[in-house]
Amino acid sequence: MPSWLRKALVAAITVSTFGLVTPPASLLAAKEPPSDDASSPDWQHSPVGRADEAGSLTRAQFIEQTIEKAVAQSHEKFGRKIAPVIEEEFRAVILPRIETVIAELAERYPEDELRYLAVSENPSGGQGERMFHLYRADTGEDLIRFHVRREHPPQDGYWFQFHYHTCEDGFQAHHELGKIYWSKNTPPNWRT
Repeated sequence: MPSWLRKALVAAITVSTFGLVTPPASLLAAKEPPSDDASSPDWQHSPVGRADEAGSLTRAQFIEQTIEKAVAQSHEKFGRKIAPVIEEEFRAVILPRIETVIAELAERYPEDELRYLAVSENPSGGQGERMFHLYRADTGEDLIRFHVRREHPPQDGYWFQFHYHTCEDGFQAHHELGKIYWSKNTPPNWRT
């Protein structure tokens, strides 16, 4: 149920009964924001794409199809308010760097195993960082997590800082992809 509807129902029940009746607990419970945990129901995955007749992808096909999915997930993350403002710079600066990281990942796998690599769906909204993750569909192992976060240095306006994490260091280090300036005004939430 949308949060605005839940809040409206709670307010309507409270006002109409002069506070004598407590709204049902299901209306009062706040929905937890989606986590970055792969077991979360908000966390869905999709295989990278179309394989050739032999059932395997070439590296070029894998990279092309993964970039297509990366662009789609990024646009879903940005939403209709942020996307038009940063799209051009995202495609010119950030996307080629994402493509480089994906190409490096593809080099580490034999072509017949590329079909097992998948792209997560449902990027986080609100203030969350998750854009999309690359993982092995056959084992569920996360490989690379692509994120974006808001930064607000003092007296400098808002920036979107794009980075990724890898499984090699337990997703601890931030590997920077680049930054895009927003403005002095607070940006809207993701996916709005």
